[in-house]
Amino acid sequence: MPQNLTDADHAELAGLLRKLIDADRFPLSPRVRRWKDLLAKLDPAKTPVVEPYPPLAPLPPPWVNSSIGQRKRRR
Repeated sequence: MPQNLTDADHAELAGLLRKLIDADRFPLSPRVRRWKDLLAKLDPAKTPVVEPYPPLAPLPPPWVNSSIGQRKRRR
C-alpha cells in the first residue's frame, strides 16, 4: 500500500494517537496496545524507552524490641 502522507500528516496522526492513549480509561486494554503498536510504527524515534528497575538492596536484620526477645530467639 503506497504511503502518500506528508511529515505533517504523520505528526498529526502521532499526536492524535498519543492523546487517545493518554485519555483512555483502560491503558492495558487490547485496543490501547494496538494504538501503541501503531504509534511505534508511525513515530519510532519518540517511543518511550523502558528502563529496568535497579537491583534490590539487601534486607536489614529484623528488629528485636528488647534483650528478652534476643534471649528467646537463641533458644
